[in-house]
Amino acid sequence: MSMRGVVLITGCSSGIGHATAALLKSRGWRVFATARKAEDVARLSAEGFEALQLDVSDHASMDRALSTLLTLTGGRLDGLVNNAGIAVPGAVEDLSRENLRQQFDVNFFGLVELTRRVLPVMRRQSGGRIVMISSILGRIAMPWRGAYNASKHALEGITDTLRMELRDSGIRVSLVNPGPVKSRFRDNSLANFEREVDSSASVHAGKYARLKAETGAHKDDQAFTVGPEVVAAKVAHALESHRPKARYYVTLPAYLLATARCLLPTTWLDAVLARI
Repeated sequence: MSMRGVVLITGCSSGIGHATAALLKSRGWRVFATARKAEDVARLSAEGFEALQLDVSDHASMDRALSTLLTLTGGRLDGLVNNAGIAVPGAVEDLSRENLRQQFDVNFFGLVELTRRVLPVMRRQSGGRIVMISSILGRIAMPWRGAYNASKHALEGITDTLRMELRDSGIRVSLVNPGPVKSRFRDNSLANFEREVDSSASVHAGKYARLKAETGAHKDDQAFTVGPEVVAAKVAHALESHRPKARYYVTLPAYLLATARCLLPTTWLDAVLARI
């Protein structure tokens, strides 16, 4: 199998990033799978990936990872999949400025900076593909996820702008908007909540307790949840298609909520989202 190209993927320790790295490798891409923690990088290497340590909130980490990649590939990079992300859930009034900053550093500022750094490489090649892993929460907002909603809405706005600015460059930009996906993201988010939010002192303490109980009870049987490989297939299409879509929705809830956002009055949509 001939090599399709060189692709850099962030956030490959598990879930969507790991599934995407595995799928693209099987399809003939030279995959550079990255993760923030050294132990995850070591595990990825043991699995046969060309693995690099990359923390998108750290300028020096970006410098090292990109320098190493471009040295190994002779300056070539055909695709970038911006998948790294975190969430600290909680009511807006319970989230500190630092909670907000942390999520924007990873989910927005870090991805934008990494994208800016690879654009000169792709321009020299007269082409490339950039895929932003957003969320249906980049199109609609849901309660208790304010900082994550905001960071993904920001990512959507800047990606739409970038896509138009690069229209005649040969560089194509796509957004992927997953709904519920089986991964460690939910567990990691809950751990972040327990560490960062003093729920016992919140006016929402009772609601938090009910939400955590419901999450635990339905952790493994959430309706319409898909495996990360379904998202990976959309990423592959965005990287390989002659006519990649500007936006890919993944899961039935994502399609339904995106449609509802366009058709329903705001008060009706709010009522629907409050029940999810």
